[in-house]
Amino acid sequence: MLMKNIPTDALRALVTVVEVGGFAKAGELLCLSQPAVSLQIKRLEELLGKKLFKKQGQRQVLNHQGEILLPLAKQFLQMNDAILQKFSSELLTGKVRLGIPSEFAASILPAIIGDFVSLYPDVSLEIKSELSKQLMHISNREQFDLVLTLNEALDQQEHPTFMQDDLVWVGDLNVSSDDVIALVVAPEGCIYRKRAINALDNAGLKWRIVYTNADLTGLTAALKGGLGITVLAKQTVPAELNAQRNTAVLPNLGKIGISLIKKNQQEDQAVDKLAEFIMLRLK
Repeated sequence: MLMKNIPTDALRALVTVVEVGGFAKAGELLCLSQPAVSLQIKRLEELLGKKLFKKQGQRQVLNHQGEILLPLAKQFLQMNDAILQKFSSELLTGKVRLGIPSEFAASILPAIIGDFVSLYPDVSLEIKSELSKQLMHISNREQFDLVLTLNEALDQQEHPTFMQDDLVWVGDLNVSSDDVIALVVAPEGCIYRKRAINALDNAGLKWRIVYTNADLTGLTAALKGGLGITVLAKQTVPAELNAQRNTAVLPNLGKIGISLIKKNQQEDQAVDKLAEFIMLRLK
């Protein structure tokens, strides 16, 4: 039986289209024309004998077969990149200043950053965590080469989202509609805090803020101590805490967008590689 080989450039085109939300944007990132990206996807579909996208409004989105392929494609590309890096005579060097929301710093990025440092030991990382609002404030932008940030607008054009996540209620969620719901939240300006309050107000539920802390570790301690409940992106919820999108009392919170923003659009190998690494691993 003649075995077929899956081309990595076609898989990379697929993953990039999904991450940036379109063929044209993927082409810009991959330095290809939109027709060339479409051709890569068609080549992949012909090789697999399956359609991978479907029409949703004006957009092309993954169908069921595409959803099955996506995580496998990411694993394939990670292994490909790791092998190339292992045997590359040209070491990746430089310094990258990364800004990330505190909940991602505490719950998700340590493993990702650890793997990146193992692969690229000559890249120096400087990481600072703040609320997304502070990370994106014009006075702070010069501090970072790369910023991971939350977006309330899922289809924002200025800073496109590369992924979405469900917002969930976290803590002891056994509350009744007659309760004054105790909230454990980050300071004013936090997207989670705003979404929680708006959702409770729209549902006609009473609430009060009992504890405020910008750090996920402090919020986790308060939640474990039974002080109240909070809202987080599903991916960032600590394993020891209970989380649900909604309950019989607590309303659905919707989704949140996540963007990865490069400050300087000029090519920087260390920054570009970290951005690619985060996007592949986070989704």
